[in-house]
Amino acid sequence: MSSTVDPFSELKSRQRDMWASFAPTAAFTTPVAAHLVDFAQVKPGETVLDVGTGTGVVAITAARAGASVTGLDLTPALLDVARENAQIARLATVQWFEGDAENLPFPDGQFDVVLSQFGHMFAPRPDVAVAEMRRVLKPDGRVAFATWPPEHFVGRMFAFVGKNSPPPPPGAAPPPQWGSPGTVAERLGDKFEAPFFSRGIMHFPALSLSHYREFAERSMGPMQKLMEASAEEPERLAALRSEFETLAAPYYSANMIRMEYLLTRARAR
Repeated sequence: MSSTVDPFSELKSRQRDMWASFAPTAAFTTPVAAHLVDFAQVKPGETVLDVGTGTGVVAITAARAGASVTGLDLTPALLDVARENAQIARLATVQWFEGDAENLPFPDGQFDVVLSQFGHMFAPRPDVAVAEMRRVLKPDGRVAFATWPPEHFVGRMFAFVGKNSPPPPPGAAPPPQWGSPGTVAERLGDKFEAPFFSRGIMHFPALSLSHYREFAERSMGPMQKLMEASAEEPERLAALRSEFETLAAPYYSANMIRMEYLLTRARAR
């Protein structure tokens, strides 16, 4: 846990606000959560931290597998949904914390497993996030996470948003870099053993490309903010919407958007 001034505090404040509308999208990641928890080999009785828990889909899945689970997220609005989901699932023992992947509010060596599903990848400094995940793990603990590769649809969507938005602060790493196995192995470095990788596909139902775009504009923070920023420029807004649908078209068939993700698992050194 660090007490130094965070140079990315303004960025994180924007992220906290940006993801507040994410709950409807999070529901579609529920099958991925099961894949991640199984891939991580979570066992009954293990202590698990879910970083970037959002609405708690991974945390609750791990708790249903018998683990003792803590979920952490930057965005209070998502944690409210997580608490409600845990109550519905009758899992009152899950603990929820508002917090930052780069400054985890937990003592050294507390957890058997640290998980993250499309969460820690938005921390601007990968080296800091990795160091924090390793710090809170037990000596023989392990990390497992799901990320979006840059070459597939969601990674390309982030690139689309990035090129049409103000640049991030200097030194902030693009989130989809966490979807490249070589980059992941390099970042885990000497803190973890060589990582093991797998892949999966998330299918997102949509009646048409326009339906998917409309949903993204309401419930996917980066898209929502981009379109809001263009609301007073009708021609630019129309061009962005057209470009987005063209980007999504190759991944759309049988009323589904195909979203490929990368899974990583590594044991602490």
